[in-house]
Amino acid sequence: MTRHNPTALRRSAIIAAAALTVGAAGTLAAPGAGAATAPGTPKLQLIAATPSVTVDRYQGEPGVYLDLGTYITVDGGPLEMRVTRKSYNDPVVASQVIHSGGRTVTKTLPTGLVKDFSGLPDFLKVTISDASGTKVADTTQSFCPNTRAGRIRPDAPATSKYPEGCSDNPFALGGVWGVEKGWAASTSPAFRGGNVVDLRAGVYTAKVSVAKKYRDLFGMADKTQTVKVTVRQNSGGGEGLAGVRHGQKNASKALKPAANRPVGRAAVPADMPKPDLRALPAYGIAITDGDEGGAGVVAGKDYLAFSATVWNGGPSPLVVDGFRKPGAEKMDAYQYFYDAKGKQVGYTPTGTMEWDPRDGHQHWHFSDFASYRLLGADKREIVRSGKEAFCLANTDAIDYTVKNANWHPYNTDLATACGEESAVSVREVLDVGNGDTYSQSRPGQSFDVSDLPNGTYYIQVIANPDNRLKEQSTANNVTYRKVVLGGTPGARTVTVPKYGRIDAP
Repeated sequence: MTRHNPTALRRSAIIAAAALTVGAAGTLAAPGAGAATAPGTPKLQLIAATPSVTVDRYQGEPGVYLDLGTYITVDGGPLEMRVTRKSYNDPVVASQVIHSGGRTVTKTLPTGLVKDFSGLPDFLKVTISDASGTKVADTTQSFCPNTRAGRIRPDAPATSKYPEGCSDNPFALGGVWGVEKGWAASTSPAFRGGNVVDLRAGVYTAKVSVAKKYRDLFGMADKTQTVKVTVRQNSGGGEGLAGVRHGQKNASKALKPAANRPVGRAAVPADMPKPDLRALPAYGIAITDGDEGGAGVVAGKDYLAFSATVWNGGPSPLVVDGFRKPGAEKMDAYQYFYDAKGKQVGYTPTGTMEWDPRDGHQHWHFSDFASYRLLGADKREIVRSGKEAFCLANTDAIDYTVKNANWHPYNTDLATACGEESAVSVREVLDVGNGDTYSQSRPGQSFDVSDLPNGTYYIQVIANPDNRLKEQSTANNVTYRKVVLGGTPGARTVTVPKYGRIDAP
């Protein structure tokens, strides 16, 4: 895994073709053989924006990213769904929300249909045949309604209120999926690795249809789209399958800090909303040999690598500004506080920011945001990670159903969220409902376990370990993930038991 850097795919040319396709067909007919629907009920239709596509197969890749240019158009009313779970011991529950004549009607989707927060599983059926008509692939694809393409007609809303992308964080708690009335959503996931088919160079025919269970659920017509697919062998570089990651959010723009250091007496308003930092259990756990580098990491040793997320449960964003004195190596950091209307009502000094020059980082880190520790079976500390400074960025949607959740956070891209080395000031923000994830491939995301005996251990993730940041509650700042080490030196193994219903090593 890589640290999440979701980038929504913008296919302006294709959506323009989609608009033409729909326009040529006239007004979209209600699906389901003309059955009457209540006002505000969304009418869904599968379209192909173009009759043919060309896709590249890059050298060394296991297949091609299959973007067939098909979309789900929505009219009659917005398609809106809420996806939640009460705890990690409870199943995921999805409901469709219909806004009709000033009323809101909620319809629970069938039990077990949605299993996580990444989208509707097995939504599409895709059959691919070669030039001779022989079937060479028969697969299904999930559908994230938030993988937007844009409007299908000029009188549709100019912007969408719904988030961009669906969360693939295994410990997400609440999601909002939606397509505005008069908009279309791409059926191809923006994360290329999630839609790969092993096709050699040549010409193929793809037949695409919506699975019957979803046609019945949403009242869609049984219509198959046919697309000619030309696979082109590309021996050069290019993005390849790893080039685009999970289309959840826009590429970020840098957030501007306050023009000057705060003046006047520092104060933490007792009666104003504050952020609530919450640690999620570690995941993406694996044994590595230290080749990823980083301070204190020695190649050839056994390291227990992991991914970790700290998120903000709100109701207020975490806003931290750093200010640099001329010639200083570190920035002085300040946390800001806001009232319910977004007006700044206080601030407090909250430590420092430091520049991290390592590959995979190269940005300003706020110190003491989180801490990682490996504990023994008795939950006593054995190894502490040297990483306690972080670039704050909204990399994961964790729960967009909490109060004041920001469905459109700005700083989602690490390349611009945390400043240049020459910066004199920087602003870092963790918005409500969003999490900041560092994956196991990042320097510092591991423990040296070379000399540890086999047995049971716990990865402890601590948010705000020194309580430098002021928040609503500190009762949810610590989580533990059980791991079992085995094997022999140089060939260590790790077993990760389920966490409630979550089977995500």
